Amino acid sequence: MKSRAALRSAVLNLALACLIPLAASATVVSYSQDFESLAQTGLTSLSDDGWLVYGNVFTPLGAYIYGYGAFPAPNDGSGFCQIDTLQGGVEQGEKQLAVFSDYNNVDHAAGNLIESNVFQEMTIDSTNVGTVWTFAFDAKMGLLQSPSTAGVYIKTLNPKAGYATTNLITADMTNTPTTWMGYTLSIALGDSNLIGQLLQIGFTNTATLYQPSGIFYDNINFYQSGAAGIPVAMPGVELRPNYPNPFNPITTIVFRLEQSGPVELAVYDVAGRRVAVLADGIMPAGVNEVQWNGKTTGGGVAAAGRYGYVLRTAAGTLSRSMTLVK
Repeated sequence: MKSRAALRSAVLNLALACLIPLAASATVVSYSQDFESLAQTGLTSLSDDGWLVYGNVFTPLGAYIYGYGAFPAPNDGSGFCQIDTLQGGVEQGEKQLAVFSDYNNVDHAAGNLIESNVFQEMTIDSTNVGTVWTFAFDAKMGLLQSPSTAGVYIKTLNPKAGYATTNLITADMTNTPTTWMGYTLSIALGDSNLIGQLLQIGFTNTATLYQPSGIFYDNINFYQSGAAGIPVAMPGVELRPNYPNPFNPITTIVFRLEQSGPVELAVYDVAGRRVAVLADGIMPAGVNEVQWNGKTTGGGVAAAGRYGYVLRTAAGTLSRSMTLVK
């Protein structure tokens, strides 16, 4: 019988033999996918759509051992990802993306931590500088067993500095509900130093000892949503992004007033119903911070999902969106 080291070497050599030269998209562009048009049984369905995978391996204590990839995303169910069926609701349709650990990696058996990454990759160019991009998607719990974890990210990497991570926006998906919910992450590309760097949007799982780690995703949309470095504003007032976002159970909303005056800050659900009033009265000039604890005006717990927060002042009305996760 081959040793574990020999088996690991065989797995990596096979992956390298199958490696196709990969190139990121020439620029950051909008991307949308509901997986309905992709063949569920096609071995290259995901890779043909631009999906890539990368694996990292850590000791049980978290020390880095090695990485492998990037490779075209598989669709055979044995490692990283596959197109699944009949997991969606009305809005998700028949097909979904399942993301899980790389169970082909025999270092699972050694108790090492296998981090899988499934992602789309683009290259930032000069036309992207000064823009804000949003990564929106639906998610539902698959089969994930502790100590496995799951997450989602937007990141930028600098190829000229050993692919060092220069931006990382993440959300923990380990406790994703068993019902479909919508989520968003955003990134501002406000720095010209980002030109030539890679931008990735993707999903990650970390598992060991072949433990279940699956999450379902659907209705993926990546789109330009604004201008970088310029909070939503009007003369005399600005409304900044809440943080963290997504959040559970508390998030902070920041707004700035040039002059003291009457302010109402309220939270609304996607149906336009007022959920909570966070501020209602005279607020001082300068930067003001208000927290929302995920509760309704009546003291109930708000459901997970997307919400809007609306700031009304004498100068006018501003709004942004946020996502409450459970």
